[in-house]
Amino acid sequence: MTNSFHGLAELLLAGPQYRRSGTIRLRVTPAGFATVAAPDVQAEADALVVDGRRIPYEGQTFAQLAAAAGLDVGAAEGVYKDGSGARPGDPVVTTGASTTLGALAVGDAALRLFAPDLTPVLWPEHFDVGISLDEVNYGVSTGDSAIPEPYAYVGPWTPREGAFWNVSFGAARPLSALGDATAVAGFFAEGRAAAAG
Repeated sequence: MTNSFHGLAELLLAGPQYRRSGTIRLRVTPAGFATVAAPDVQAEADALVVDGRRIPYEGQTFAQLAAAAGLDVGAAEGVYKDGSGARPGDPVVTTGASTTLGALAVGDAALRLFAPDLTPVLWPEHFDVGISLDEVNYGVSTGDSAIPEPYAYVGPWTPREGAFWNVSFGAARPLSALGDATAVAGFFAEGRAAAAG
């Protein structure tokens, strides 16, 4: 893992939120990402923000950050199988913050352009922001073992065939090849047409 934002999403936001409010859903914010229910926790490029208090990441482990924030560290148990692999004792590393958080911001904006009536969700298990529309998933991942850089994807629930579909789960394009939110929304629109055809 090049940075710890996926671990922060799981261990300090989604896990505590699930134990208190019963949901793992997160949301993208202008400065990073945050919970959607109690406790109110935000992850920014350089600090965790809890009840308006900024707690810098530098030199901290996930467990130390949780203790300073008054949170019960840990992922949501028994909810999903995949994850970041981050452990409470691991140090928080924020190299690549602008790339990671920038990808989430572009994804959130593109999804809102593409489907303005839907609310994008940042899912902690794969650390991607997405929506589902007409049995097709649309979203942006910050990168994973299959594609190590941020990418946009279109994933039909039922596999499709044709030139548009270039990965096992549907279609994916690196954000570096697409550019801004408008271009990513265009890719989603192309995917919707290909899925319908």
